[in-house]
Amino acid sequence: MLTFRIAWRNIFRQKRRTLLTVLTMFGGFALSSLSIGWADGTYNRIIEVFTRNRLGHIQIHAQGYLDKPSLYKNIKDFREIGQKIAKIKGVEDWTPRVYSAGLASVGEKSAGVQLIGIDPERETRATRFDKKIVQGESFSPSASHEAILGKNLAQTLQAKTGDEVVIVSQGADGSIANDLYKIVGIAESGDVTFDRISLYLHLKDAQELLVLGEKVQEIVVIAQKLNQVKKLAQRTSQTLDNPELEVSPWQEFARSFYVAMQADKQGSWIMLFIVILIVAIGVLNTVLMTVLERTREYGLMRAIGTQPVQVFKLVLYEVTMMAVIGVLIGIALSLPANYLMSRHGIPMPQGFTYGGMEFTHYYSEVNARSLYIPAITVIFSAIFVSLFPALKAAKVAPSRALRMH
Repeated sequence: MLTFRIAWRNIFRQKRRTLLTVLTMFGGFALSSLSIGWADGTYNRIIEVFTRNRLGHIQIHAQGYLDKPSLYKNIKDFREIGQKIAKIKGVEDWTPRVYSAGLASVGEKSAGVQLIGIDPERETRATRFDKKIVQGESFSPSASHEAILGKNLAQTLQAKTGDEVVIVSQGADGSIANDLYKIVGIAESGDVTFDRISLYLHLKDAQELLVLGEKVQEIVVIAQKLNQVKKLAQRTSQTLDNPELEVSPWQEFARSFYVAMQADKQGSWIMLFIVILIVAIGVLNTVLMTVLERTREYGLMRAIGTQPVQVFKLVLYEVTMMAVIGVLIGIALSLPANYLMSRHGIPMPQGFTYGGMEFTHYYSEVNARSLYIPAITVIFSAIFVSLFPALKAAKVAPSRALRMH
């Protein structure tokens, strides 16, 4: 305890040196905190656009559908299932979908398409489908033999709103499914490949065309919080308790995207390492100079009976106290800075639209990671680099040190 009190007194003896050391640690903490918050905010915004606007946070299928999609792997009583899902804590909304392959023709132009049957009202609430319409309008509330084409598919077919499109596919009963639909809108999801093949129908129209009755292939669930998706998927699976259904979070059904995001995220650790390296070098330089300047003081302490281990602890205590002070100041300033950037962001030089969402600002994120990771790394790196100066101070020879001026 005495050593601790002496260390506390010592850090205020040379206020300028202490201030410079604390500022170095504060700078490292602030840069680390802002970079982590910025990276998390950027990645989570990309993930939110990728999942919420099209794929959803959680998908429910018949067992084996994801491994081998088929028109015959259906979900029965999807409305009853949806009612159960809506009552689960953490669920924002849900929407059913029907999928099938087909051939679409407009005039003399034809192209292979992916038919997507959606409930317009639910799809708009869940994935903001209405925001994706770049030409024309969305579906009528009731099925009216209307179709919406992906932007690139419309270009391939040289189609425009008001034209008629003939769709040929295969029904679930084995019959040839074909019908005529009026193009009421052009949609852009932000994914060029997807927009090249996507053709949307009203859910009822799609079920009628494909002879599915009341069956669907997929139920998309939107979570209230992105970081709770995995827990929500487990809760959903337990609530439904149906061995014929498979509940998958986006990390599973969009595995390649998840792996790519995780790999890209590792780049932020390189930035963090560089920041900590700068902090460590600054602390090492300051502490080492302090030890050299106080050699006579350490020699006098040794001469009056202070043990080497006590001198060693004294130096470590001083550095740890300065690190904690730097971290506390960093938290006090970086937390509101991250909050402001998460609310207001920083304007982009030029905005753009992706998947029906407009991007005009860079946003940060306030989370625990942006506080505890910088705090741990700054404190431990400061302690680590001070070990050598502390050992040097502990090994000071009293007779030699007292002859120094």
